[in-house]
Amino acid sequence: MPHRYPFPIPFGWFCVGYPDDFPIGEAKPLYYWAQHLVGWRDEDGAFHLQDAFCPHLGAHLGHGGTVLGCEIRCPFHGWQFDAEGTNTAIPYSERLNRKAHLHTYPTMERNGAVLAWYHPEDREPLWDVPEEPELNGHPDWTPVGSTSYEIDAAVQEMAENAVDSAHFRYVHNTAEVPVMEEYTTGFPQAVMRSAQKFPTPRGVIEGRIDTHAHGPGISKVLFSGIIDTVNYAVTTPIDHERCVVRFNFAIRNLGDEAATRGVGRAFVAEVDKQVREDKPIWEHKAHLVRPALIDTDGPFMKFRRWMAQFYAEPVGDERLVYPPPWWPDRVDEAPAKATASARELGEN
Repeated sequence: MPHRYPFPIPFGWFCVGYPDDFPIGEAKPLYYWAQHLVGWRDEDGAFHLQDAFCPHLGAHLGHGGTVLGCEIRCPFHGWQFDAEGTNTAIPYSERLNRKAHLHTYPTMERNGAVLAWYHPEDREPLWDVPEEPELNGHPDWTPVGSTSYEIDAAVQEMAENAVDSAHFRYVHNTAEVPVMEEYTTGFPQAVMRSAQKFPTPRGVIEGRIDTHAHGPGISKVLFSGIIDTVNYAVTTPIDHERCVVRFNFAIRNLGDEAATRGVGRAFVAEVDKQVREDKPIWEHKAHLVRPALIDTDGPFMKFRRWMAQFYAEPVGDERLVYPPPWWPDRVDEAPAKATASARELGEN
């Protein structure tokens, strides 16, 4: 069966959940990067992410595995492994198996997210993730909600939306589209600065949308003008053809808690609406290796060159057009299906 996309899964820091998704002493099955994984938090509160299958006889440690102190025990034969993946106990043997080792992923908890480093060649992390003050208890900022979406598209195909200003008018029916003033790329960062006019009952307000990306999995988007809002957007490959997108919002305090919360939720609802409008396009569009661009389109090819830095494996070159699969029984909702989390203020 032909591949859906020419590019492999990128490497980088990716979100695998939120801190409260992983209570102390519990093992949780996860699936990212086309890998079966187990996430667990030890008695000291540290989070660990490892390959899921016990090297003894293949039991999945996320289904019935037990956390004992700072180790995880297999549900099949009771073999234990520490946070580095080393076999530490076999209950029916006085000897250990030093060849039985669990691959362990570097992790951190930052900006309200649990992050893990993925690299197909197991290279150590190549960059750090900065702390964002708006998401770490800054007195001028209030968190106002999170949303999450599973998208049947690769990370690159979905993220390309960021440099496509023209689609706002035709997909989201906006009267004004952002005007890109700067798009600077490096490793691992990319910075995009845009001017945006916001129509309001009091007239047009000059605003901005400024984005700082830290690798393919993390972007901080700052909206300013009507109300300053941060969207901490974290995108994680599920496999080569799917990803999960989590948006985490904080708003600059208005001086009144109820007003801040109301404006923040309205902003979250608008962004959620736009994602739902984008989703069926992402999922059904073909990837064109040589798109027929014009000079007033966004910097698509510059974005693709930036993304190419995060592929350790070869990018396919056997075709110029990569169409999506045919889903004959699939019915897209209008707007497309999305799942919002209950992480808004007052909803715990």
